Amino acid sequence: MIYSYIFVALGGALGAIARFGFNEFLQREYGFPWGTFTANLLGCFFMGFFIQATASIASSNDFTLIPDQYYLFFAIGFCGSFTTLSSLVLEINNMLQKNEIFNSFIYFAGTMLGSFACFYIGIMCVRIIIQVQK
Repeated sequence: MIYSYIFVALGGALGAIARFGFNEFLQREYGFPWGTFTANLLGCFFMGFFIQATASIASSNDFTLIPDQYYLFFAIGFCGSFTTLSSLVLEINNMLQKNEIFNSFIYFAGTMLGSFACFYIGIMCVRIIIQVQK
């Protein structure tokens, strides 16, 4: 049981560091929150890719379940801390306080729609890779 917490903690630490790095690299000035936006979209892409890849690997090797340590480390830990709903809400609130109604709507809608799209693009990438390998 303690190993589950260790896997989540290690993945979470790496995800948080990666997210901080994205924000530092992409958020050069105040304005549109490109760091959080990009991290959320990439995190959803990684999650879709991971879920499909592990499901494909599991089915091709006759495994019935995704090994828990991979799921805990990557899906819960890394992706959970790399993507962030709380920062999204805070940044939308800041935009609304500045009366940036249009930009806050674009940010919210772009993040929600883009996140779902990126998740499914990740799934499709794995399916294409598998088809090419056959």
